[in-house]
Amino acid sequence: MKPHLVHGEGLAEYSFGAEHPMGPHRVRAAVELARCLGVLDAFEIVPPGEADDALLELVHEPEYIDAVKRERLSVQHGIGTEDNPIFEGMHQVSSRICAATVTAAELVWSGRTDRAVNIAGGLHHAMPGAASGFCVYNDAAVAIAWLKERGAERIAYLDIDAHHGDGVQQMFYDDPSVMTVSIHESPIHLFPGTGFATETGGSGARGSAVNIALPAITEDADWLRAFGAVVPDVLEAFAPEIIITQHGCDAHRLDPLTDLRLSLDGLAESYRLVADLADAHACGRWVAIGGGGYSREVVGRAWAHLLGVVAGQPIDPATPTPQEWREMYVAKFGGTAPTGMGDGCSTEHDTIDFGFNPASRLDQAIIATRRAVYPELGMDPGF
Repeated sequence: MKPHLVHGEGLAEYSFGAEHPMGPHRVRAAVELARCLGVLDAFEIVPPGEADDALLELVHEPEYIDAVKRERLSVQHGIGTEDNPIFEGMHQVSSRICAATVTAAELVWSGRTDRAVNIAGGLHHAMPGAASGFCVYNDAAVAIAWLKERGAERIAYLDIDAHHGDGVQQMFYDDPSVMTVSIHESPIHLFPGTGFATETGGSGARGSAVNIALPAITEDADWLRAFGAVVPDVLEAFAPEIIITQHGCDAHRLDPLTDLRLSLDGLAESYRLVADLADAHACGRWVAIGGGGYSREVVGRAWAHLLGVVAGQPIDPATPTPQEWREMYVAKFGGTAPTGMGDGCSTEHDTIDFGFNPASRLDQAIIATRRAVYPELGMDPGF
């Protein structure tokens, strides 16, 4: 079936201003690059549905929604802070992003398509009653709650953003029907300070939260090794009916807010691995959303790679960026536009089949996660 891209110009208006890390043009840069590369031709493009308060209230408190609508300083709701400054139309565009992710979930759950994507989504830090970490409403959590209302009994959420997917985890921590898997920089070093391996789910839901907390300066080979050492196993054990994946690209080495060291080549490889897992463990039902990513040089190219993978047309990292897109980039961002789709890096990596090194900080993180969660899922951690 033809993959679907949920997109409309209004979705690109989620921005806290030109000087804020979550500035304008992130989504436009990716969509325009995908168009110039011919990737959009593979999609059926559909507009997002409408978001009313009832949809948002699946996970958010009515008092908080009212505070967002007022667009006034409300520290208790995280509104008007340095991280989450007020912008005009905050409620409208944030709720529209939720509607877009729900539309993507509906397209997949109804069988109209196997794959749907909303790259404007991925606002995974938003809490039931507060904005957090540049996120106003939690579109992934809203979509998961919507799927549960429609009868989904096993939903997997996989988060590869450099920051822990704390909001989604918290909302479903006691729910055994939702597995949250997050691979991120260690909370010892990075916001939001959660996502330790020992966070494995609440009472009655042990093993439903999986956290791989990576050491700072983790590069492609180690990131891919850690992913392969845990994620396929836990998804196979959970056997989800549908998978929602968050693709923040702030694990890239140029990102100003994190300390991981992935390349565009590594990010593109991660998207291919996620696609394979959705096919292997979720009957191909895959909803992909965006997330963080604060380097202008990276975001458009990374998500163009994501769109290519969702479309079944992966982009070779050796591909030059089109001249038309370079001109758009300079007009929007200034400076010099990137000339290639990759960083020229190898994604070769070893696997757990080669054994573990207990002295390695990376392998210590892998071991911690497997020891914490594998027994809860009826698996042998191997140590």
